[in-house]
Amino acid sequence: MTSKADQRPRRLGRDFIARHGETVFNAAQRMQGDHPHTPLTRAGFAQADEMGRALRAELGPKPALTLWASPTGRALQTLAVIAEHLELDWHGAQTDQRLVEIGMGGWGGRYYADVIAEVGPVFDSASGLLISSPDGELYHQIATRVGGWLGDTDHDPGDRLVIMHGISSRVLRGVMTGADEITGFGAPALPGLPQGSVVKIEHGIESVVHLGTGHAPA
Repeated sequence: MTSKADQRPRRLGRDFIARHGETVFNAAQRMQGDHPHTPLTRAGFAQADEMGRALRAELGPKPALTLWASPTGRALQTLAVIAEHLELDWHGAQTDQRLVEIGMGGWGGRYYADVIAEVGPVFDSASGLLISSPDGELYHQIATRVGGWLGDTDHDPGDRLVIMHGISSRVLRGVMTGADEITGFGAPALPGLPQGSVVKIEHGIESVVHLGTGHAPA
Protein backbone atom coordinates (compact mmCIF):
# COMPACT_ATOMS: atom_id res chain seq x y z
CA MET A 1 0.00 0.00 0.00
CA THR A 2 1.36 3.44 -0.95
CA SER A 3 1.31 6.15 1.73
CA LYS A 4 0.68 9.84 1.10
CA ALA A 5 4.34 10.51 1.91
CA ASP A 6 5.37 8.04 -0.80
CA GLN A 7 3.26 9.98 -3.31
CA ARG A 8 5.24 13.21 -2.68
CA PRO A 9 8.42 13.90 -4.68
CA ARG A 10 11.27 12.27 -2.75
CA ARG A 11 13.56 14.98 -1.34
CA LEU A 12 17.23 14.08 -1.39
CA GLY A 13 18.04 16.36 1.55
CA ARG A 14 16.91 16.45 5.14
CA ASP A 15 14.52 19.02 6.61
CA PHE A 16 15.04 20.39 10.11
CA ILE A 17 11.76 21.97 11.24
CA ALA A 18 11.95 24.21 14.32
CA ARG A 19 9.36 26.00 16.42
CA HIS A 20 10.42 29.50 17.46
CA GLY A 21 11.23 30.39 21.07
CA GLU A 22 8.79 31.79 23.62
CA THR A 23 7.46 35.30 22.94
CA VAL A 24 5.86 38.04 25.03
CA PHE A 25 2.47 36.90 23.69
CA ASN A 26 3.17 33.30 24.74
CA ALA A 27 4.19 34.42 28.22
CA ALA A 28 1.06 36.56 28.59
CA GLN A 29 -1.17 33.80 27.15
CA ARG A 30 -2.37 35.89 24.24
CA MET A 31 -3.28 34.52 20.82
CA GLN A 32 -0.49 35.35 18.38
CA GLY A 33 -1.73 33.90 15.13
CA ASP A 34 -0.17 35.66 12.18
CA HIS A 35 0.92 38.79 14.08
CA PRO A 36 4.05 39.97 12.26
CA HIS A 37 6.20 40.77 15.29
CA THR A 38 5.90 39.62 18.88
CA PRO A 39 9.41 39.69 20.42
CA LEU A 40 11.10 36.77 22.13
CA THR A 41 11.36 36.72 25.91
CA ARG A 42 14.59 35.87 27.73
CA ALA A 43 13.28 32.30 27.93
CA GLY A 44 12.70 32.40 24.18
CA PHE A 45 16.28 33.45 23.51
CA ALA A 46 17.48 30.68 25.84
CA GLN A 47 15.39 28.15 23.88
CA ALA A 48 16.93 29.41 20.63
CA ASP A 49 20.36 28.89 22.20
CA GLU A 50 19.40 25.33 23.08
CA MET A 51 18.28 24.65 19.52
CA GLY A 52 21.49 26.13 18.18
CA ARG A 53 23.62 23.92 20.40
CA ALA A 54 21.59 20.83 19.47
CA LEU A 55 21.84 21.53 15.75
CA ARG A 56 25.57 22.21 16.00
CA ALA A 57 25.98 18.86 17.77
CA GLU A 58 23.97 17.22 14.97
CA LEU A 59 25.50 19.02 11.98
CA GLY A 60 28.80 20.56 13.09
CA PRO A 61 29.99 24.10 12.29
CA LYS A 62 29.19 25.75 8.95
CA PRO A 63 26.96 22.93 7.66
CA ALA A 64 25.69 22.95 4.08
CA LEU A 65 22.24 24.09 5.14
CA THR A 66 19.71 26.33 3.40
CA LEU A 67 18.02 28.66 5.90
CA TRP A 68 14.28 29.30 5.69
CA ALA A 69 11.94 31.14 8.06
CA SER A 70 8.51 32.55 8.45
CA PRO A 71 8.88 36.32 7.87
CA THR A 72 7.68 37.07 11.41
CA GLY A 73 10.04 38.75 13.85
CA ARG A 74 9.94 35.89 16.35
CA ALA A 75 10.98 33.34 13.72
CA LEU A 76 13.77 35.56 12.41
CA GLN A 77 15.03 36.31 15.94
CA THR A 78 15.14 32.60 16.67
CA LEU A 79 16.98 31.94 13.42
CA ALA A 80 19.55 34.65 14.19
CA VAL A 81 20.61 32.87 17.38
CA ILE A 82 20.69 29.44 15.73
CA ALA A 83 22.66 30.75 12.77
CA GLU A 84 25.29 32.15 15.12
CA HIS A 85 25.75 28.73 16.71
CA LEU A 86 26.09 27.14 13.28
CA GLU A 87 28.43 29.88 12.01
CA LEU A 88 26.05 30.58 9.11
CA ASP A 89 25.06 33.92 7.60
CA TRP A 90 21.60 34.96 8.80
CA HIS A 91 21.45 37.48 5.95
CA GLY A 92 21.38 34.62 3.47
CA ALA A 93 18.13 33.23 4.88
CA GLN A 94 15.01 33.04 2.74
CA THR A 95 11.52 33.84 4.00
CA ASP A 96 8.10 32.87 2.70
CA GLN A 97 4.71 34.15 3.80
CA ARG A 98 3.32 30.63 3.45
CA LEU A 99 5.29 29.60 6.57
CA VAL A 100 3.41 31.96 8.93
CA GLU A 101 1.18 30.84 11.79
CA ILE A 102 -2.55 30.17 11.54
CA GLY A 103 -4.53 33.36 10.96
CA MET A 104 -6.77 33.97 13.99
CA GLY A 105 -8.99 36.73 12.61
CA GLY A 106 -10.80 38.66 15.33
CA TRP A 107 -9.32 36.48 18.06
CA GLY A 108 -5.77 37.52 17.17
CA GLY A 109 -4.02 39.40 19.97
CA ARG A 110 -6.71 38.63 22.53
CA TYR A 111 -6.10 36.81 25.80
CA TYR A 112 -6.99 33.13 25.71
CA ALA A 113 -8.94 33.48 28.96
CA ASP A 114 -11.17 36.22 27.51
CA VAL A 115 -11.98 34.25 24.38
CA ILE A 116 -12.65 31.07 26.36
CA ALA A 117 -14.99 33.00 28.66
CA GLU A 118 -16.98 34.05 25.59
CA VAL A 119 -17.03 30.94 23.42
CA GLY A 120 -15.81 28.02 25.54
CA PRO A 121 -12.77 25.80 24.85
CA VAL A 122 -10.53 26.91 22.00
CA PHE A 123 -8.39 23.75 21.85
CA ASP A 124 -9.65 20.43 20.55
CA SER A 125 -9.23 17.93 23.37
CA ALA A 126 -8.46 14.97 21.12
CA SER A 127 -5.82 16.52 18.87
CA GLY A 128 -4.66 19.54 20.86
CA LEU A 129 -5.21 21.70 17.79
CA LEU A 130 -6.33 25.30 18.18
CA ILE A 131 -9.88 25.74 16.94
CA SER A 132 -10.17 28.25 14.10
CA SER A 133 -11.90 31.52 14.94
CA PRO A 134 -15.14 32.26 13.02
CA ASP A 135 -13.29 34.61 10.65
CA GLY A 136 -9.92 32.89 10.88
CA GLU A 137 -7.93 30.52 8.71
CA LEU A 138 -9.10 26.93 8.30
CA TYR A 139 -6.76 23.98 8.46
CA HIS A 140 -7.20 22.88 4.87
CA GLN A 141 -6.09 26.39 3.91
CA ILE A 142 -2.93 26.00 6.00
CA ALA A 143 -2.25 22.63 4.35
CA THR A 144 -2.69 24.20 0.93
CA ARG A 145 -0.24 27.04 1.55
CA VAL A 146 2.47 24.98 3.25
CA GLY A 147 2.00 22.31 0.59
CA GLY A 148 2.48 25.01 -2.04
CA TRP A 149 5.75 26.03 -0.41
CA LEU A 150 6.88 22.41 -0.41
CA GLY A 151 5.95 22.02 -4.05
CA ASP A 152 7.97 25.08 -4.99
CA THR A 153 11.06 24.05 -3.01
CA ASP A 154 11.17 20.23 -3.11
CA HIS A 155 13.67 20.38 -5.97
CA ASP A 156 16.32 21.61 -3.50
CA PRO A 157 18.62 18.56 -3.10
CA GLY A 158 20.34 19.70 0.10
CA ASP A 159 19.56 19.96 3.80
CA ARG A 160 17.52 22.90 5.05
CA LEU A 161 16.42 24.47 8.32
CA VAL A 162 12.91 25.93 8.57
CA ILE A 163 11.91 28.15 11.52
CA MET A 164 8.17 28.51 11.95
CA HIS A 165 5.27 28.18 14.38
CA GLY A 166 3.33 25.76 16.56
CA ILE A 167 0.20 25.12 14.50
CA SER A 168 1.56 25.70 11.00
CA SER A 169 4.58 23.47 11.67
CA ARG A 170 2.27 20.69 12.87
CA VAL A 171 0.44 20.85 9.56
CA LEU A 172 3.66 21.09 7.53
CA ARG A 173 5.09 18.08 9.33
CA GLY A 174 1.84 16.21 8.73
CA VAL A 175 1.94 16.96 5.02
CA MET A 176 5.62 16.00 4.75
CA THR A 177 5.15 12.65 6.51
CA GLY A 178 1.87 11.73 4.81
CA ALA A 179 -0.10 11.75 8.07
CA ASP A 180 -3.85 11.17 8.05
CA GLU A 181 -6.23 14.10 8.20
CA ILE A 182 -7.37 15.02 11.72
CA THR A 183 -11.10 14.37 12.05
CA GLY A 184 -13.05 17.60 11.89
CA PHE A 185 -10.09 19.67 10.67
CA GLY A 186 -9.66 18.54 7.08
CA ALA A 187 -5.87 18.49 7.19
CA PRO A 188 -3.02 16.31 8.49
CA ALA A 189 -1.13 17.40 11.58
CA LEU A 190 1.49 15.71 13.73
CA PRO A 191 1.51 16.06 17.55
CA GLY A 192 2.46 19.42 19.02
CA LEU A 193 5.93 20.08 20.40
CA PRO A 194 7.09 22.63 23.00
CA GLN A 195 8.51 25.96 21.92
CA GLY A 196 12.19 25.58 21.10
CA SER A 197 11.86 22.10 19.59
CA VAL A 198 13.53 20.81 16.42
CA VAL A 199 12.61 17.74 14.40
CA LYS A 200 14.30 16.12 11.42
CA ILE A 201 12.29 14.78 8.49
CA GLU A 202 14.19 12.50 6.14
CA HIS A 203 12.47 10.51 3.40
CA GLY A 204 9.09 11.19 5.00
CA ILE A 205 10.12 9.94 8.47
CA GLU A 206 10.31 12.28 11.46
CA SER A 207 12.66 12.10 14.43
CA VAL A 208 13.17 14.58 17.28
CA VAL A 209 16.51 16.40 17.30
CA HIS A 210 15.78 18.55 20.36
CA LEU A 211 12.73 18.73 22.63
CA GLY A 212 12.31 22.32 23.78
CA THR A 213 11.56 23.57 27.27
CA GLY A 214 8.76 25.94 26.29
CA HIS A 215 5.02 25.74 26.78
CA ALA A 216 3.19 23.59 24.26
CA PRO A 217 -0.51 24.50 23.96
CA ALA A 218 -0.40 23.71 20.24
